[in-house]
Formats: sequence, C-alpha cells, structure tokens
Amino acid sequence: MPRPPRLSPDDVATALAELPMWSGGPDGIERTLELPSFRAAVEAVSVVADVAEQLDHHPDMDLRWTKVRLAVVTHSAGGLTELDLELARRVDALFPARD
Repeated sequence: MPRPPRLSPDDVATALAELPMWSGGPDGIERTLELPSFRAAVEAVSVVADVAEQLDHHPDMDLRWTKVRLAVVTHSAGGLTELDLELARRVDALFPARD
C-alpha cells in the first residue's frame, strides 16, 4: 500500500492546532502520556501497539516508569504525513487530556 505524501509546513501547523497534546513540526511530532502507575504505562504501550498494528504505522515509544513518550514520523516520506496525524488522533481518543 502506498504511503501518503509529506505534509506542507502549513498543513502541519493546522493539524497541530487540532492536536494540542502533541508538539513538533514537519519532521515529526511527539506526545508524552502520563499514567498513574508503571503497570498502566506498560498497558498503554500495548494499547498504542494495537492501534499501530491496525494502521500498519509504528511510533517510536519510550517507557520511563509512569510516562510513555511517543514519537511519530513517516520515515519513507521524510516527514509528517496524514498517517501520522491519524495515529495521533487515535492515541488522543484513547488517552484524552487528564484534568
């Protein structure tokens, strides 16, 4: 399946305005999930892995105690694509902001 093309800087800026928990730019975006426990963080990695498998698009994940850092980029496109944004949206739906 062909990968979507790299997004323009303007498209990335517009998308990030709708993804306030993510930071970055045309070269990739990231978000850190903060979970209540180590076990919850490990489970979050598994949940994100399931989404990644569904999309056939896999983020870099770094687990540190109760935090999971996610970094997303489409390496084959040399930057951010719609596939990265879809993964970010799905992660946000599963892990909304905590008040």
